[in-house]
Amino acid sequence: MFQTSEPQLDFQDVLIVPKYSYVDSRAKVDLKQNFEKRKLLKGWREIVPIIASNMDATGTFQTARVMAMYQALTAIHKYYSMEEWESFLDTSENEVLNHLILTTGTSANEQRRVQKLIEKTGIRKVCIDVANGYTHHFFTTVEEFKNDHYDVALIAGNVCTYDGAKKIFSAGADIVKVGVGPGSVCTTRRVTGVGYPQFSAICNCVKAAEESDGLIISDGGCRYPGDIAKAFGAGANFVMLGGMLAGHQESSGEIVSINDKEYKQFYGMASFDALSKYSGGCEKYRTAEGKSVLVPYRGSLESTIETILAGLRSTCTYVNCPSLYKLPSQAKFIRVNHQLNECFLEN
Repeated sequence: MFQTSEPQLDFQDVLIVPKYSYVDSRAKVDLKQNFEKRKLLKGWREIVPIIASNMDATGTFQTARVMAMYQALTAIHKYYSMEEWESFLDTSENEVLNHLILTTGTSANEQRRVQKLIEKTGIRKVCIDVANGYTHHFFTTVEEFKNDHYDVALIAGNVCTYDGAKKIFSAGADIVKVGVGPGSVCTTRRVTGVGYPQFSAICNCVKAAEESDGLIISDGGCRYPGDIAKAFGAGANFVMLGGMLAGHQESSGEIVSINDKEYKQFYGMASFDALSKYSGGCEKYRTAEGKSVLVPYRGSLESTIETILAGLRSTCTYVNCPSLYKLPSQAKFIRVNHQLNECFLEN
């Protein structure tokens, strides 16, 4: 039985309609937002709300330093040792630390580890990250964590429905991470048949955020800067990127040369590669829900970030939007069945 007869939409199913604009230069568009007025988000006064994903290829210390240069954020992956953290802290300024988010899972060991990191780093923004946040176990974990850390800004996810987001907000999350299966190296939808088109998932979860005085992160599904603009236009407060930030100098992993071309490996955190690296392999009762790919080496992350931010500024000029903050109220969408002229797509 269908939950709804209405088609649910992904980024490729919609376009933003241009409108008469008084914003005559991309240079006049303000991408920074003030989140300090929201409870517990101290230090986030002028933030560009793009987040590097907490995947081990993108949530790196090197990535964090570049992202902070643009006032953007990084969710540091949870696999760094305490010794690696100490080395990073010894060589990093507070400005970088202000733009970091700690990551943890739900196990007792992970919870103890993030407690030590909170004490060591002073960072008070934490993401409890699992593939499926719409479970009783996750709900109780979020609730218990928030009770013990009432002064920590808590991000929790992932979910993809109004009910899921509402439940996690009620457990005490300040920010809910939205997305089940949209990632470029995620195979959850193929393996399980479960998921939700990302554009509609954002729209659904925005309603729960508004009712709960919370915020949401759109996590996954962006291939182009235009997709990021659509996520913001749909109401996401932050957009988390993985694949778009992979393959750079700041990404983890060695450069691989194949036929005189350079690549870096990028894999989902539920892939066989990640499970083998961090969990000793895949248990017989489960299968991998991610894949490994070779991403063309892209050099410094700076050029990619600048391209993304330039695209967002351009979006705002098309819809008479002097600041990214106003994009959700200014963006009007139409459904489409075709977006791009693919004549020279292979080039």
